[in-house]
Amino acid sequence: MLAPGATIGILGGGQLGRMTAQAAARLGFTTHIFSSEPECPGAQVTPLVTVAALDDVDALARFAQSVDVATYETENVPVSALEAILPHTPVRPGVEVLRVAQDRLREKDYLRSIDVATAQYREVTGPDALGRAIRDLGHRAVLKTVRMGYDGKGQVMITPDVNPAQAWAAIAGAADSAGIAILESFVDYRCEISVVVVRGTNGTIVNYPAVENQHANHMLDTTIVPARIAPELAMRAEAIARHIAEKLDVVGVLAVEMFVTHDDEILVNELAPRPHNSGHWTMDACYTSQFEQLVRAITGLPLGSTERHSDAVMKNLIGNDIDRWREIVAEPMSKLHLYGKVHARPGRKMGHVTRLLPRHE
Repeated sequence: MLAPGATIGILGGGQLGRMTAQAAARLGFTTHIFSSEPECPGAQVTPLVTVAALDDVDALARFAQSVDVATYETENVPVSALEAILPHTPVRPGVEVLRVAQDRLREKDYLRSIDVATAQYREVTGPDALGRAIRDLGHRAVLKTVRMGYDGKGQVMITPDVNPAQAWAAIAGAADSAGIAILESFVDYRCEISVVVVRGTNGTIVNYPAVENQHANHMLDTTIVPARIAPELAMRAEAIARHIAEKLDVVGVLAVEMFVTHDDEILVNELAPRPHNSGHWTMDACYTSQFEQLVRAITGLPLGSTERHSDAVMKNLIGNDIDRWREIVAEPMSKLHLYGKVHARPGRKMGHVTRLLPRHE
């Protein structure tokens, strides 16, 4: 167990790194952020910042030697960066968790291997293979890069009028360096949900309630707490998330995104081994936020309560939505969080607002 005063290293200085650093400071820990961007949001709230590329092995080694434990704010961190850190300090969650979560094909294969249901999918290595996969799965499908895609990036919808060669060309530049992509069958879902689960160094595991997510333009727009689904469905979703965290031997935070079908089937869509946008509501509606839980988990402290004292609706502030800050701060039951980003651009997450509601069981 690390004591207050120890230093936590965070790979990545975006809003997740920023909010993790803020939570760490409240518990008395120092944070050291490693980022390629000198003016990243995290740099505004931490005393120690290393500005270097994630493939700079020497800089990573120096960073690792200055911290007592390291974590990461995105699954798009190269595995090689973690491998450069590991000889000097623990990294939590570990390398194998990252290997699974950063590759959609490996992720789906792993989930199937532990008896977790997903959408049907096929590995695709070119336009001919894509044509065969479409014949297998049907013309309602989504072609995705296996790596780096998020918020709808690196994806092409497959419909009967889409030419496989053109679809492949649309993502080929962003496909895996080995020329691999994944075709996933389209899921006709009733709603999208997620569960954030936390697991400590001693195997203790807790989870937040299942929440309902609504997207706009392929990005998370609104999270409704709790999810508007039957209690038995919520319990099943939470059990699935805990099962995955146990099997992956996660130490830290794991978010599990899922579809709920019209037949009440639950299909896991994606994993994120770090604090998640759909968990931001925990900062204001729970006794312990997902960010504090991450700090507790990776330092070996006892995990906090995941109990919520309020229901909530979290809404992202994207692009020029930030201009509404004056009206938002005037709302008596709202909590505004801005990320310190200087330039508002279309599709850029600038902050979020959580509106608190009386809790209903």
